Amino acid sequence: MRNLTMMTDLYQLTMMYGYYKTGIMNKEAVFDLFFRKSRQDSAYSIAAGLEQVIDYINNLHFEKNDLEYLDSLKLFDAGFLDLLRELRFTGDIYAVPEGTVVFPNEPILRVKAPLFQAQLIETALLNIINHQSLIATKASRVVYAAQGGSVLEFGLRRAQGPDAGIYGARAAIIGGCTATSNVMTGQLFGIPVKGTHSHSWVMSFPDELTAFRAYAEAFPDNCLLLVDTYDTLNSGVPNAIKVFRELREKGYEPLGIRLDSGDLAYLSKAARKMLDEAGFKDAKIVASNDLDEELIWDLKAQGAAIDIWGVGTALITSKDCPAMNGVYKMSAEESEGRLIPKIKISENSDKITNPGYKKVFRIYNNQRKAIADLITLEDEEIDTSKPLTIFDPVDTWKRMTLTNYTVRELLVPIFKEGKQVYQTPSLTEIQKYAKEELDTLWDEYKRLKKPHKYKVDLSQKLYDLKEKLLKEYSFEKP
Repeated sequence: MRNLTMMTDLYQLTMMYGYYKTGIMNKEAVFDLFFRKSRQDSAYSIAAGLEQVIDYINNLHFEKNDLEYLDSLKLFDAGFLDLLRELRFTGDIYAVPEGTVVFPNEPILRVKAPLFQAQLIETALLNIINHQSLIATKASRVVYAAQGGSVLEFGLRRAQGPDAGIYGARAAIIGGCTATSNVMTGQLFGIPVKGTHSHSWVMSFPDELTAFRAYAEAFPDNCLLLVDTYDTLNSGVPNAIKVFRELREKGYEPLGIRLDSGDLAYLSKAARKMLDEAGFKDAKIVASNDLDEELIWDLKAQGAAIDIWGVGTALITSKDCPAMNGVYKMSAEESEGRLIPKIKISENSDKITNPGYKKVFRIYNNQRKAIADLITLEDEEIDTSKPLTIFDPVDTWKRMTLTNYTVRELLVPIFKEGKQVYQTPSLTEIQKYAKEELDTLWDEYKRLKKPHKYKVDLSQKLYDLKEKLLKEYSFEKP
């Protein structure tokens, strides 16, 4: 991965300069990265982007031309630029593994490092994790709507730039897509690439049948024909069937057809009937054309005979929710050799942060279904042999006592004292893990509209600390 150290907001550097000038740059600080809320109409998000975060941290350094540019801004003195020249990350990072299902307000990445370093990396961490988590979450919703059908990521030409296309396709695979049309993503991450031909292929030949025959000759083992250039049912499907019969006589079996326009429910059912009657019951029907999870869900409800879904613009741009609202907030800072909890208070209650050096437990019942997440302070442990009472941190009267449960700590070490200690899994392994994660959720949390709200609670000790700090920092209004 290229060096992204300069991919930061200017105010990170001006704050770093201020820390340097006031002598507090080496104070240790703890920052939490979390989402304030999931995307609309979704109870959960899928964490993605950690592999790129690791590459970013490992490559963190200022190069000569970077320092020359910063010097040209006339904002920083020579001593500060000398510090940047030697800067490397020396802190600790804990994070949830990629593919983990996560919920609002719980830390999904935790940084403990000198303030100088922890401040610098905020922007890049948010850029990487916000984008890939957004697309992975969108993909998981599309895959859920397909109800077992394969989903292909087809969005490169509509992605918001090359990086968004490459890493968005990667995130879509984490979210459950089986392949991408993006060749570079396939090359970089070793994932399947899929594609057939466009309408221009058909239009490049004297007639549709000639075009289909030429494609079948070029790809006899992988013949999937786009049948809607002229007339889907009166021309496209009949011509595809003719070519499929010719292929079969030569010892090959066709893959199927693709529909890219029209009433996909009606056309797919009619095409399925035609293919079956012609003896091609195993031929797949692929559909594309501005699909998203809601349209796919409706098409499935109408009995559409579609086996594979090619989803482009709505997926790669997360069209209905174009940004995740992940934030990076200080939760503790060193003072006199110990970490002091910090809190941000706001008129908006959802912007009040959870203080302290924290960890997150996921609680499961004996069927391995997730019941709730519990945010605790770092020194807390959960004894699963004893009943555990959890409560809503806002409506505290909402309580439940758990027995016969198990717990899993979500944050795992990624960097210790600046050294990578985490082995990055393959993208296929991450995808498998993400599916397993989603399988721990009841369908009530996964439905596309008005899902049930998942419980994210605070331990009693953390809740008491938060209440204490709220009282300490609250002022009576005049």
